[in-house]
Amino acid sequence: MTAPRIAVTGASGFCGGHIATAAAEFADVVCVGRRPGPVGRHVPWDAAREAPHLAGADVVIHCAAAVGDPAPGSRAEALMRAVNVDGTARLMEAAGGRPVVWVSSASIYDPRRDRSLVREDHPVSGHLNAYGRTKAEGERLALDAGAMVLRPRAVYGPGDPHLLPRLRARVRAGRLLLPGPDVRLSLTAVENLADAALVAAGWPPGAYNIADGEAYARDATLRGVLRAHGDKVTIRHLPYGVARFAARAAEAAARLRPGAEVALSRYAVDQLAHRVVLDITKARGCGWAPRRTLEDFLAAVRAEARGRG
Repeated sequence: MTAPRIAVTGASGFCGGHIATAAAEFADVVCVGRRPGPVGRHVPWDAAREAPHLAGADVVIHCAAAVGDPAPGSRAEALMRAVNVDGTARLMEAAGGRPVVWVSSASIYDPRRDRSLVREDHPVSGHLNAYGRTKAEGERLALDAGAMVLRPRAVYGPGDPHLLPRLRARVRAGRLLLPGPDVRLSLTAVENLADAALVAAGWPPGAYNIADGEAYARDATLRGVLRAHGDKVTIRHLPYGVARFAARAAEAAARLRPGAEVALSRYAVDQLAHRVVLDITKARGCGWAPRRTLEDFLAAVRAEARGRG
């Protein structure tokens, strides 16, 4: 039998790279994006400007996205829309009826509603930043076109360029300030996301939460992650109202400096201060199950550190 050809957009990134590498074990992989991926053939594509070339692909897995927390009205926010919304429109048209697995984010869920157990019918509105808004708009285009949309939360794993660096950057003098009391949070191992992405083309069109099999206690998790990477920290709790006020002030300051990064945002505070647990029943019903846990990742990090020592 001929191996299927899978086009992975954004394969030079964290999630896309892991998905492309896993796909290469059984498929002919085409990495579609500005830079080559870790495996397969490279097809150049600027998601903000043009339609991708998908000729010959049997399945498309769309990971290309502009991420971050840009200041409102900034050039970075405009680019985010060009990639996450306009780029999706171009991709879905170019797919021409091929199965598309569109990697979204749990950031699209309304933060004003209770998120103690979030199902896929949770309202999609009230976003606190451009990332949530543009991902929600992009995935609506994908859903309307019949895609299988995956909604992971806080993807972590080997080579993570986002969560861990941001976390370590917030440690000051051995202390980490967190908004509000301890809460339970869903996280998604990148291997669990890759497993889902590679089988979701056979699922009914629609949205699916993708997360680890259990939620984690925030404080113990962050302490454990930092400790595994050699950082011993003491966690202190900042009152939620104080943290939110500081975030509003930081966002206001960022508006006065075009191009500046927001030092602290309402989105960041929200993501850490409230219980957010994803219900993964729907994806489980399609035969997928999470096989990796945070402890698996931390054990690998600790083993690597011992090997270097």
